[in-house]
Amino acid sequence: MVMSTAVVFDQPRQLSLRELALASPGAGDVVVDIHWSSISAGTERLLWEGRMPAFPGLGYPLVPGYESVGVVTQAGADAALPIGTPVFVPGANCYGEIRGLFGGASRTVVAPAQRVIPIDAQLGERATLLALAATALHAIRGGAVLPDLIVGHGVFGRLVARLTLALGGSPTVWERASARLDGAHGYPVRDAASDARRDYRCILDASGDASLLDTLIPRLAPQGEIVLAGFYSTPITFAFPPAFMKEARLRVAAEWKPADLQDVRAMATDGRLSLDGLITDVAPATDAAAAYRAAFDDPRCLKMVLDWRSPQ
Repeated sequence: MVMSTAVVFDQPRQLSLRELALASPGAGDVVVDIHWSSISAGTERLLWEGRMPAFPGLGYPLVPGYESVGVVTQAGADAALPIGTPVFVPGANCYGEIRGLFGGASRTVVAPAQRVIPIDAQLGERATLLALAATALHAIRGGAVLPDLIVGHGVFGRLVARLTLALGGSPTVWERASARLDGAHGYPVRDAASDARRDYRCILDASGDASLLDTLIPRLAPQGEIVLAGFYSTPITFAFPPAFMKEARLRVAAEWKPADLQDVRAMATDGRLSLDGLITDVAPATDAAAAYRAAFDDPRCLKMVLDWRSPQ
């Protein structure tokens, strides 16, 4: 029987580190020793606060996390991944009665070999950002034009901006938190009040703030598009007349697809996409409770990563 220490949300705002028995690996599965798992300040925060909208598979207790990196230590007869392969793991569901809707925040996971993605070991803990980068690329790809305004300069907004630049765009970023105004590479970051433009062709919201539409719609060019790329826990409403006058278009971007992940992996490996400077905090997994609080409550913390390599 494979055992693992994992982060468990027993209920909203209640976290524990627990020793869990994992499902027995099958012929198509791999066992991965996790080195790093990062904390999502969007989806995981909603889970932590109990604000995640209901959908199939959601419930407590659960193992959070869908941004993990590790090394294959066992491989089934039908698994085409050699032992020792460094991989990205977009979550796992191997914890029996403990829900593994996400399931990546664990010292060891069992997952189908087809689900994990081989990576360049040189990426190290930065490879935990690949799922977020893939989500950013998926949001960009869904439209006819590249975003020329990005709302929010957290990690997701920075990835959208970097990818837009890599694809030939020239974005502006809005940010209202003073702690997040710096760190731009090749694009301006400003407060909305200092920006007089009202001809943006594509505005991508990376903030997850459902109240922003009435601010964003007047900034569009005629027939411009707003991309809702965050995850919104409250209903989205807007005043109709300004949207009517602009013939505004709204597009919802969902999570990444396998092709998106493959492409950002290639871009991060060959240097077209830099993942540098986005992880601000790394904490031992034994300090998970404090790390989750910092990830959600400290505006200075862009991205928190748990290090599972230290002794238990």
